Amino acid sequence: MSNAAHLVRDHAESRPDALALREGEREWSFAALHASVGDAVAQLRERGVGPGDRVLMVVPTSAEFVIAYHAVLSIGATAVTVNPLCTARELGYFLEDSGATTALGWHESAPPVQQAADEAGVSTWLLESGLFGEGEPVEPAPAETDAAAVLLYTSGTTGRPKGAVLTHGNLLSCGAALAESLQLVPEDAMGTALPLFHVFGQAAVMYSAYSVGASLTLARPFDPATMLALAARHRLTALAGVPTMWNAMLHAETEVTREDLADLRLACSGGAALPLEIARAFKERFGATVLDGYGLSETTGAATFSSAAFPRKEMSVGRALPGLELAILGDDREPLPPGETGEVAITGPVVMREYWNRPEATAEVRHGRWFLTGDIGRMDADGDLWIVDRKKDLVIRGGYNVYPREVEELLFAHPAIREAAVIGVPDERLGEELAAVVALQPGQQVEPAELRAWLGEQLADYKVPRIYTVVDELTKGATGKILKRGLDRDEISRDGVRPPRTTG
Repeated sequence: MSNAAHLVRDHAESRPDALALREGEREWSFAALHASVGDAVAQLRERGVGPGDRVLMVVPTSAEFVIAYHAVLSIGATAVTVNPLCTARELGYFLEDSGATTALGWHESAPPVQQAADEAGVSTWLLESGLFGEGEPVEPAPAETDAAAVLLYTSGTTGRPKGAVLTHGNLLSCGAALAESLQLVPEDAMGTALPLFHVFGQAAVMYSAYSVGASLTLARPFDPATMLALAARHRLTALAGVPTMWNAMLHAETEVTREDLADLRLACSGGAALPLEIARAFKERFGATVLDGYGLSETTGAATFSSAAFPRKEMSVGRALPGLELAILGDDREPLPPGETGEVAITGPVVMREYWNRPEATAEVRHGRWFLTGDIGRMDADGDLWIVDRKKDLVIRGGYNVYPREVEELLFAHPAIREAAVIGVPDERLGEELAAVVALQPGQQVEPAELRAWLGEQLADYKVPRIYTVVDELTKGATGKILKRGLDRDEISRDGVRPPRTTG
């Protein structure tokens, strides 16, 4: 299998004038996109980037992300894509752990990137709109199927984030499987406001479109009325987003009608289970069929997806994608029969190669041919999957993954705090909201607003809890481990303090 950047090159040769990419008023044909990638390759090489290097990308959803990303892959380097909202502290960790030699930032949010890169002793290149012109088209470097293409950081409850190594084969397999499941064709026009640093937008959306030579239209930031207007104006045939986006568009004040969206046939949802009622209401109002899916960073964002070919079941995330297998494993790690609840396991060409420089962590999620997701679920006799719980304690806040351990470690570092637990509580708008439950050191006092401000100095905003509860002591098990299952999430959501955000 070849370098994943070959997709753009191949379409540039077979369909040079077909639309490949759109952002705002800017458009690229596949030939123009390939030429812009060539320009980015030349500029990266001038900055010393070569095969095998890691390149940190702290770049928002934009045409420049797409171009620079394919340039990094074309060179034979590895893209380390992270959230542009990260603080200098967080970026410093990613630079150190990945061994990146170059950091790509964005001109509008340069200080944290520049600070982290300076402290790590690596070079910084700030991107901006219109930076890349038409360069000399470049033949992507040869790449084996299992060669590293991307490092995506994820953690669960095991402490500091781990880099999931996604290969060129992973990206191409993910795109092909989703394109087949969604029945995408070259004439399709995909649109999204998803962050491209995340596996959903980057792998599942971008590569499913480019797998068949469909176009990709980007919007930033997400605004429900603007997204609908964009779909109507450009006659998009598919949109991709998280459940909060579909809910926002469903209730948007807009003049866009079902007739205006006559070309929109698919609304692809992921990140969390989408209530069936929202899917029904969206189809009734706008005519598009909402399909739900499930995946992890470690599975290139792809594992299951619903299909228009069979009925969508309430809160199900669909069936295994083509070429993949699912199983529900019991405590003995043997497959369970339909209807039984156990750990979701996946096998197939989308499963990551490894965790970067963490052989023990890699071994923990392998069982024979299976990747152990850490998620608890059940499957019915038709193969439809339901996610029941998250063994890893992951909180999905409005489509963003938040790993409680990282927040808890900072809370434990606060001089007034003795114990801390960070959990997700139900939230109608975001699906889940972050709540911090803390016990204080003897004789200490701290206001929730102070904690929120303190965390906000060290974490990206989406990771900062909005709800705070102070207790005398947190419930623990026999080994002294805090038992989060003993926390009443409904009570915390109802009675917890919600301090306002402070600015300064």
